[in-house]
Amino acid sequence: MANEDKKDFNAMLNNPKDMPKFQKVTDPGTIEKYGGDAMYFAPPADYDQIMRQVPFGKVTTVGDIREFLAKESGGDFTEPITAGIFVSIAAWASEQRETDKTPYWRTLKAGGELNPKYPGGVEAQKEKLEAEGHTITARGRKNLRYYVRDYEDALFPLKWE
Repeated sequence: MANEDKKDFNAMLNNPKDMPKFQKVTDPGTIEKYGGDAMYFAPPADYDQIMRQVPFGKVTTVGDIREFLAKESGGDFTEPITAGIFVSIAAWASEQRETDKTPYWRTLKAGGELNPKYPGGVEAQKEKLEAEGHTITARGRKNLRYYVRDYEDALFPLKWE
């Protein structure tokens, strides 16, 4: 994201933007890839609500949150691009609050990858995850990407609270 210091992420987080809603998908490739034609759009606050549940020492992934929200809504899948944006909005909104923080650093990308779009980038997320006992590994030669080692062992089972 750009110009984070000029945006009110808490306002974005709490603006449902005509969501939740469903959209019927007709593209055969998309239907095959995601296993159905009912695409669900969850509001940004739903992503934040799920991210808040992940306790110290545990993690989840954006994909797991998407799958959970689709299942709970009766949809086949959630829209992937808005999911990534809304997870980032939840992270930045938390950084803008003095209290009532969301532990966004516990939400990883696919394969346990750290998210460079979070406040402070991967270095800040790495520091927070290591403080909770996770081991972070780097992959690549030029464009290093960072991952939580054995993240599957620390996955938190999602539920509505």
